[in-house]
Amino acid sequence: MGRDGVKVRILVIDDDEVACEFLQEALLRVGYEVDVFTSAREALKEDLARYDMLLSDIRMPDIDGLEFLRRVHEKWPALPVILMTAFGSLETTMEALRLGAWDYISKPFPPEAIRAMVQKVLEVRELRQLRARGAEEIEEEPHFIGSSAVMVDFYKQIARVADASASVLISGESGTGKELTARSLHHLSGRRGKPFVAVNCGAIPETLLESELFGYEKGAFTGADRLHAGLLETAQHGTVFLDEITEMSPALQGKLLRFMQNGEVRRLGGHEARQVSVRVVAAANRDIDGEAKAGRFRSDLLYRFVVRLHVPPLRAHKEDLPQLIESFLKKWGYPTVRISDEAMELLMSYDWPGNVRELENVLRQTLLLSPFAVILPENLPEKLRGIRGAEESLLTPLETAECQQILQALESAAWNQSRAAQRLGIDRKTLRTKIQRYGLVKYPKANFS
Repeated sequence: MGRDGVKVRILVIDDDEVACEFLQEALLRVGYEVDVFTSAREALKEDLARYDMLLSDIRMPDIDGLEFLRRVHEKWPALPVILMTAFGSLETTMEALRLGAWDYISKPFPPEAIRAMVQKVLEVRELRQLRARGAEEIEEEPHFIGSSAVMVDFYKQIARVADASASVLISGESGTGKELTARSLHHLSGRRGKPFVAVNCGAIPETLLESELFGYEKGAFTGADRLHAGLLETAQHGTVFLDEITEMSPALQGKLLRFMQNGEVRRLGGHEARQVSVRVVAAANRDIDGEAKAGRFRSDLLYRFVVRLHVPPLRAHKEDLPQLIESFLKKWGYPTVRISDEAMELLMSYDWPGNVRELENVLRQTLLLSPFAVILPENLPEKLRGIRGAEESLLTPLETAECQQILQALESAAWNQSRAAQRLGIDRKTLRTKIQRYGLVKYPKANFS
């Protein structure tokens, strides 16, 4: 049953009649309307738009599940499809994701597993529909970019623990996306309509961090001229994200431990304990186990974090670089700019110690300094080019000087080619030829937000 009291209609496609009966019974029990087909070819003859979701086997004799998915996605792109298979592989998984599958599940599975997956997919579909209708109250869905095996495995970990109430500790190098992980956990959980409060424990002075987290009563200390609810209280029924938790003082660690044990918040200067239901997600750049062993982080607090997630560094999934770069270029208003093969080779050979954040910085710098529609090796920062970039420059010093002179004339003439040609003392046709030769382009103003 949907949230508006309308029954959800699900179509099951599997050439195994026993499997169809099993799925129909499992889903009928929780109030869904379920139709079944034992042939994907026959199912495609129907108007599938009347269904809210499709469940399809992958291995079928007439049309396999991946081909069925491709055809469904072409005609009904917004229709969620869950694929089922007893012969799972990474290649099949990646192809399913590429073709637009919303999720997949390996056979055999218990009834509660498919019911939980169906519910999750329907909830995500509802959120997307609300956003499409312009519902301002729905927060933009946080998302990672990348379809490598490493990232797909990481997505699975997030999905498995997102809807649990257990506290989560996220580790990973700087720039990998620990806050994005926390936001994804919140968005995929039942708390997504409630506050998500992020606190950088390393950026707030120790003397202020306690009062910010737990709040204070009027008159609790000099300057406390009003009652102030803490961030834990304001995150009621939501998620609080404590970044750089290893920067928290031992005394404050003890107070956080008590909160995580009993859910009680006591404001500074106050005596009343307030019960607060908040999921605590924390992140650490440092080796938190080493910090605990050295006595700088409380072991009992460390053990309060039930789940641990480690965000992979960019060097572990560099095959995602082209997808990441394309996403940034589109986001900033450079959809037509492309990376030459030689430049991409340099980007792929670099280890990215600053991870995705460093990649973002390198692209911004390159776009601001490069006048070309195609980014060449010489346009990249020196740390990526090294000696090789200087040796393999595709332009001679004379050509580089001419290119810069033409670019300056174009910019001073507001890219009016007739005026620029006049300033350069050449005709407009020659100028157009040189613009094409050097790949010069007038970039729109970038939005680096």
